[in-house]
Amino acid sequence: MRLKTLVLSLSALFFAIAASAEDLKMAVTTSFANSGLAEILLPQIEADTGINVQLLIVGTGQALKLGEAGDVDAVLVHARAAEDAFVAAGNATHRREIMYNDFIIVGPSGDPAGAGAAHKATEALTAIATAKAPFVSRGDDSGTHKAELALWKAAGIVPAGAWYKAVGAGMGAALNTAAGLDAYILSDRASWLNFANKGDLVLIFEGDPALFNQYAYLPINPQKQPHVKAEAARKLEDWLTSDRARELIEGYKLDGQQLFTFNAVAQ
Repeated sequence: MRLKTLVLSLSALFFAIAASAEDLKMAVTTSFANSGLAEILLPQIEADTGINVQLLIVGTGQALKLGEAGDVDAVLVHARAAEDAFVAAGNATHRREIMYNDFIIVGPSGDPAGAGAAHKATEALTAIATAKAPFVSRGDDSGTHKAELALWKAAGIVPAGAWYKAVGAGMGAALNTAAGLDAYILSDRASWLNFANKGDLVLIFEGDPALFNQYAYLPINPQKQPHVKAEAARKLEDWLTSDRARELIEGYKLDGQQLFTFNAVAQ
């Protein structure tokens, strides 16, 4: 009888804890989701804060649209100019940098365009365009797509023609297409390392400061969207900028490589 009572008590405690968990919707980029880091962070966030973070995985442009419409409580994206405009429009209360990694140029192992010999990312893209070597673009208004377009602009090139293929898809799907076509592509390093179907693709170019890739957290403004869970979003931000988050973010490695560097800074 005592055992039965104990079991019932523990069951009641379990359901009470489960019921107390608060759901929070956060729009995140496909590159963040593809990195595998979310699988490390989300269980710990719920254990430490009681917040069940529900991810809506889209490109940065779509993530910001979801935030503007009040369909999520926060966004985690990587396109600084778009983020600043989002805050300036009153859609978020502020912008908080969380972590960064970098973009890389991936391509066929034989590097037919000779892009790997470049000293700058713009030179690598110029070599690809000059050779009219197949290049796959995300083409989805994501942070990666925005970064790619900025690099083409800096190179003074308007990419067009049969060699340039915009797929309108997330990072994983775009990498799959590049692998199938033996094409060049701009990828974030984390997605590339976590990508299994590499085929003949290899890392061709890296290391240019222009390839810096910052991720930032933007809580949706409750004055504009009164229904959002502002307090839960604040608690999540506190956790994402904590020592525990730093430990997990910088401890996450694939093939011995650290995928992200923690740099939580208030803006």
